[in-house]
Amino acid sequence: MEASVILPILKKKLAFLSGGKDRRSGLILTIPLCLEQTSMDELSVTLDYLLSIPSEKCKARGFTVIVDGRKSQWNVVKTVVLMLQNVVPAEVSLVCVVKPDEFWDKKVTHFCFWKEKDRLGFEVILVSANKLTRYIEPCQLTEDFGGTLTYDHMDWLNKRLVFEKFTKESTSLLDELALINNGSDKGNQQERERSIDLNFLPSVDPETVLQTGHELLSELQQRRFNGSDGGVSWSPMDDELLAQPQVMKLLDSLREQYTRYQEVCRQRSKRTQLEEIQQKVMQVVNWLEGPGSEQLRTQWGIGDSIRASQALQQKHEEIESQHSEWFAVYVELNQQIAALLNAGDEEDLVELKALQQQLSDVCYRQASQLEFRQNLLQAALEFHSVAQDLSQQLDGLLGMLCVDVAPADGASIQQTLKLLEEKLKSVDLGLQGLREKGQSLLDQISNQASWAYGKDVTIENKENVDHIQGVMEDMQLRKQRCEDMVDVRRLKMLQMVQLFKCEEDAAQAVEWLSELLDALLKTHIRLGDDAQETKVLLEKHRKFVDVAQSTYDYGRQLLQATVVLCQSLRCTSRSSGDTLPRLNRVWKQFTVTSEERVHRLETAVAFHSTAEKILQECPDQPEAFHEMEQFDEIEAVGKSLLDRLTVPVVYPDGSEQYFGSPSDMASAAEHIREKMKLVSLKKQQLRQPEATTPES
Repeated sequence: MEASVILPILKKKLAFLSGGKDRRSGLILTIPLCLEQTSMDELSVTLDYLLSIPSEKCKARGFTVIVDGRKSQWNVVKTVVLMLQNVVPAEVSLVCVVKPDEFWDKKVTHFCFWKEKDRLGFEVILVSANKLTRYIEPCQLTEDFGGTLTYDHMDWLNKRLVFEKFTKESTSLLDELALINNGSDKGNQQERERSIDLNFLPSVDPETVLQTGHELLSELQQRRFNGSDGGVSWSPMDDELLAQPQVMKLLDSLREQYTRYQEVCRQRSKRTQLEEIQQKVMQVVNWLEGPGSEQLRTQWGIGDSIRASQALQQKHEEIESQHSEWFAVYVELNQQIAALLNAGDEEDLVELKALQQQLSDVCYRQASQLEFRQNLLQAALEFHSVAQDLSQQLDGLLGMLCVDVAPADGASIQQTLKLLEEKLKSVDLGLQGLREKGQSLLDQISNQASWAYGKDVTIENKENVDHIQGVMEDMQLRKQRCEDMVDVRRLKMLQMVQLFKCEEDAAQAVEWLSELLDALLKTHIRLGDDAQETKVLLEKHRKFVDVAQSTYDYGRQLLQATVVLCQSLRCTSRSSGDTLPRLNRVWKQFTVTSEERVHRLETAVAFHSTAEKILQECPDQPEAFHEMEQFDEIEAVGKSLLDRLTVPVVYPDGSEQYFGSPSDMASAAEHIREKMKLVSLKKQQLRQPEATTPES
């Protein structure tokens, strides 16, 4: 019985094998009764089908039947239990009737199953759903009875249909393949061919059946080992239910017969291929040795320019395109011959190898000629490309040399000189590359005669050689002329670089001198706290002036050099005419400022020296009374110094500039006033003894 025949009945789920087992490892058969009237005939058909699935070994362990009567009437339950006696009396070991929460009327339950155990052949118990775990483990019960076992009836039914369909198709296919294979092994060659013609194609695709079988086997194995959370998962495709070994056995038989069937097909195909190969080989050989070779005999030039070489390449590509079609046939034929050699009979090997050798010799010889011609044209194109690039570089270099140099500054001169050197270097590399390409092309041309098929190509080769050598000699002469012009331009540009450098350095000297003047005015403002410190400041100032003098002399020398360079280049400097007046103006300002600084320091030295001398003398020394005139002198010097601190430096152009800030000058003046106060106090101390002497 097949599931597809009773599919509408099986869909009703009148009974099912959930995959659960009792404590004796017997299968659990569940009969879920419903409110609607259950057809006993359909239930009987369902039970017959379900009980045909397990193996005899599994049946021997017995079944535990769960009759779910919670939604049914007592008389229906009783009928089902009694029906089990007729359907599977020997296999049933225990029947668990699940009663509803409200038990049936005792009047209709007077039938005692336990008294009928001997007659029935199995034990029947009435149990509530929550008490069912006393007899069966929860993990073996479905969720309807409070268990954890998962069961999907439609999924099981679909897998069962696939299994039965595979079994039916594979069995039929095995018979057909066996008939075809056995027929090919009998009789002589003619009988084998006749048998193959009659039974050449099976009714179903073997690949499809094999794929279906592998997918089914994979599904069965996956469900067998697919556990969840450490529990026992539902496995209706277990080997005890759906017989994995049966699927594996069918797959093994199918693979064996299908392999033999493929061999039969290969033998027939090989014989047909051999005849076709012989015909195609002769077609390829005849064309390559005839029209193909004639096309190559007429093509030997290399062209005298890029355009000419490209035109020859295009023509060669057309020839190659025609050859490619025949080479594609050669590749296909070679693969077919190799396949036949690997699987051919002894009598076919000699003929196949001879065909393969003849075809390979002709194709390789023609391909070598095509490759040689292609390489020659490519080398000619590269030679002409390098020659054209070099010619353009020489034109660009010559154009650059013919333009007069009028740079804006030394940096642009350096950039132009660098660009000139780079262009000359690029020309050198280009000429070297041209020589290499030319020599390589000459070497290939010298070997061209070996592919001439007896055709005399000496005259044409001589024209090609003369053209190549003439191009290289012309480029060498043009490059030499450019080099001579570059030498002259390089010398002029180096002088211009030196000129701009001198002008820039002279301008820098003016900037340095201006910075020294600015530093003199802003930072050289202290007059010293005593004579010693003032003398040190005076000495430092002289050294500072020496630095400024050196800067001024350096600037003058640079400006003189620019005059000489301008005369050599026959040009006028743009900046030296402005730089010299600036240099002289800054130097005069620095000189005036320096002289004022020296005068102030010298006055300060005189002031501090006299003041210190007076302040260090003791009042009781008699000679002190004779030096009163020194007090008047020092007061005059101090006032003169204070007055100079308030007077600005006046430059020759009438402009004025002060030393430091007003606060700096006020600080210096305050120090002088303090010392003048000390001197005044000393003067008063000397006068007091003079006043007391007449009174005494």
